[in-house]
Amino acid sequence: MQRSIPVLVLSLILIFPSAQPIFAEAQSAKPTLTLDDFFNSVSFPGVKVSPDGNSVVVETERADWEQQIFRKELWLYRTANNATQTQSSRSLVQLTQSAHSTSPQWSPDGKWIAFLAERKVSGSKDTDSGDSKGKNRDGHESTVDRNGKDKAKGDVAQIFLISPSGGEAFAITSGEEEVHSFAWGGDSKSIVYATRQPWTKQQNDDHKKEWKDVSRYRGDERGDVIFRLAVDEALTRHAALGSIEIPDSEKDSGVTPGAIAIARSLLRIGQITVARDGSRLAFVTSSVSERQEKVEDFDLYLVNLSLVNRMSEAAPVRLTHNEAVELNPEWAPDNRHLFFQVNLGSLERKYEDPQPRLYWIDAGDTSDISPAKRDVQRWFAAYPGEIVRYTPLPDGSVLGSGRMGTEVQPITQASPKAAIVKREGWAGTYELPASAKQASRIAFAYSSTVKPTEIYLADGPDKIAQAQPITSFNKQFTERDLPQAKPYRWTSDDGTPVEGMLMYPPGKFEAKNLPMFVFIHGGPQDSDGNHFEADWYQWDRLAATAGWLVFEPNYRGSTGYGDKFALGIIPEIVSRPGKDILTGVDALVKDGIADVNQLTIGGYSYGGYMTNWLITQTTRFKAAVTGAGAVEHVANWGNDDTTFDDAYFLGGLPWEAADRYRSEGAIYQLNKVRTPTHLVAGADDIRVAVAEDYLLDRALHELNVPSELLIFPGEGHSLSKNPWHGKIKVREELKWLKEYGGVAGTN
Repeated sequence: MQRSIPVLVLSLILIFPSAQPIFAEAQSAKPTLTLDDFFNSVSFPGVKVSPDGNSVVVETERADWEQQIFRKELWLYRTANNATQTQSSRSLVQLTQSAHSTSPQWSPDGKWIAFLAERKVSGSKDTDSGDSKGKNRDGHESTVDRNGKDKAKGDVAQIFLISPSGGEAFAITSGEEEVHSFAWGGDSKSIVYATRQPWTKQQNDDHKKEWKDVSRYRGDERGDVIFRLAVDEALTRHAALGSIEIPDSEKDSGVTPGAIAIARSLLRIGQITVARDGSRLAFVTSSVSERQEKVEDFDLYLVNLSLVNRMSEAAPVRLTHNEAVELNPEWAPDNRHLFFQVNLGSLERKYEDPQPRLYWIDAGDTSDISPAKRDVQRWFAAYPGEIVRYTPLPDGSVLGSGRMGTEVQPITQASPKAAIVKREGWAGTYELPASAKQASRIAFAYSSTVKPTEIYLADGPDKIAQAQPITSFNKQFTERDLPQAKPYRWTSDDGTPVEGMLMYPPGKFEAKNLPMFVFIHGGPQDSDGNHFEADWYQWDRLAATAGWLVFEPNYRGSTGYGDKFALGIIPEIVSRPGKDILTGVDALVKDGIADVNQLTIGGYSYGGYMTNWLITQTTRFKAAVTGAGAVEHVANWGNDDTTFDDAYFLGGLPWEAADRYRSEGAIYQLNKVRTPTHLVAGADDIRVAVAEDYLLDRALHELNVPSELLIFPGEGHSLSKNPWHGKIKVREELKWLKEYGGVAGTN
């Protein structure tokens, strides 16, 4: 049950004494982080600004230890309505308490907030097959696409509405098929949404009768349908039903009463966006299996809404046809151009994985013209780093989060050919930029190594340096003695400059001869830098607090250092970045920073790949902690849900590059391993199958090398189901480093 707005009102506690949030404290008497402190952090999957700029919806995620789930809730912040209202009188109110509220969207008139929440459906099957986080972590932070299915058996995501003025939230869609995505119509009078092609009760019964409990790996999949639902009809129906359950006769149809099918696809429909004038709809597609097996499954399509009526659907027009994965589409204010990002593949040439980019396409012509003839332009083309996220501004310009080295900073551009402007801000990381459609206000998440992540609000891109925090969920971290960090640079074996981060134990900033933990990020499209994160994946602060100098190398393949650097691991998927990492370790030892006799190593996902490889290349590491990392590439290619980038990284399919699959496979060199190794894996991982962890553990057992393998039930690649799993993971990894690495620690 969704709770009404007045349930909980928080007085906003300003955790920063001034607008400038970067500070360096002298030696502090603050207590250090504990395991419990660390895992009570709050993350922000999303933020949306109201059309008039006077309110902000914030999506939060935090651990619920008693329920053993991650609670996902929505909060509403209201700005001052007049000049006399003080900052301290502004408030943050909790909108929902269902624990599964996500993906908020304002109606264009600002009268409603629509969002997804889970609704119990009797007899529904548990469709969880893993999740979408992994080697490309653009979603771990939220980007994309961030998150895989995270539901209890029988729960499916449906659309709910709530008024920002108060009242209860209520569902406006129903059925046994979950809503994949939705968007408001341009006039706020309708909502469009996508689900898998619904079946009637009879169709479901016939299927069960024929196939029993047999799963047809591809045969059971089917494409999606886009429906349009009139909001007035939904409100009228809600008023008439009240708390009465939907009649079984209506459930049997599998379609929300009043919903009209307007378009369909043989593929799964991802994000949807409607032009601001309501004339057209665009959507991205993906594989019906939710595995990235063929790049041609991922494209942009257009639907002319003027051709839709109660009697006929519109045929989608294909806008793009390339070797890229498009995501995050959003219409420009001119109602003609459609923005989108590419995080895998290339629009310009044959498949490759440069840094994520931003484009727009001329979608003004709704005729079915060849995608090759449509005008596509790249934004921020002269920017040497990565475009992490973006938001269109009301004047037609774009605000982006640009990653360069260890910083993610705000940048703007007035047009694809205009100069790129770096906006004044603070050192650190700016994420999740969000703008108002009718005002200049913008919101964003900000953090640095010594500032926990919070949501900020600014009066415009030229006022980012004066932004104020509107949340204080992570205030407890400001009351702890946090480790300090700084960039570190070295030269790799072939003369290439490489950079990373050094995080020091509290009270030992820039000390020498420290025991060192080499902590390797996943991706490889990612980078460690001046940001704050506290979870099962990024636990560098706990390691530092336990006494380790944490070295986080941005090896070749990392973003923020140019496309050539990002592509530098092709086709040496582990050996090339491995040399970058080992030369960094050598440099730190030579500089007297790291103790050569106390070196340890670890990582998850691609960081696990690298850990597994590096313990075959050297015996200098006293302990290793690895998770969800492959030790070979043939079975991993077959099991992985991102097979086309695996083949790209290795220079071809297994039968085309057999020698490379062997030479870059750790399994063929595991006889060299002497490092005690701790392993973790999600039992339902389809990004890096748990079989890879069993292979490594079996080999270590055969070699009499100390090892331990933890399997987390129900988890996919991202440990997103039960917060205890992530906490236990890190607890045991810290113990392993302490036992075999020789650092006493404080936790």
